[in-house]
Amino acid sequence: MSAFKIREGSMEDLQAAYHVCLKTGNHGADGEALYTGDPDALARIFVGPYLAFEPELSLMLEDANGVCGYALAALDSRTFYDRYECEWRPGLCRSFPMPQGAREDWTPSQEVHSWYHAPDYHCPEPYAAYPSHLHIDFLEHARGQGQGRRMMEALMEKLREKQSPGVHLGVSMRNKAALGFYQQLGFQELARVGAPDDGCIYLGKTL
Repeated sequence: MSAFKIREGSMEDLQAAYHVCLKTGNHGADGEALYTGDPDALARIFVGPYLAFEPELSLMLEDANGVCGYALAALDSRTFYDRYECEWRPGLCRSFPMPQGAREDWTPSQEVHSWYHAPDYHCPEPYAAYPSHLHIDFLEHARGQGQGRRMMEALMEKLREKQSPGVHLGVSMRNKAALGFYQQLGFQELARVGAPDDGCIYLGKTL
């Protein structure tokens, strides 16, 4: 019998999911040493609004020690980003001012704080074919056991039930393991943005 179980997420999972985000925040590796100044910096973008706005498309992976992974989605990316802009981002900007000084002197936490003030709402084309988006993260001990595939398939089924025609996601060019995983699930490259060695690859899958 599997030691893991999948269940729907809620705002009650916020801190546990924030921890997973931190421990995978260095291009899939542990980011705790990078974000000592603000451990929740990344999760305020990549976890919080999903649990707040679309909990029915938020899945948690649990084992005996608690939440060890999540899969989060937005049904319509532009609608999600509009809501993020109006309801979520203003509070972040009030609490975390835009960093000052030279960018090369910023800490990793300050770099993320700058994203609060200059968000990236990029959606790859053709948008009509891939309007939904998702992302997943897992703690190290939960990897390599088929849980990622289970979570992805369960979340994509939820998107199908809501009549989504397709889904996209972004993956760091440095995260080779994640890129291979998504390609095995049938995702195909749609676009590349940013620096050749440190940018983002957008992948899409028809549902």
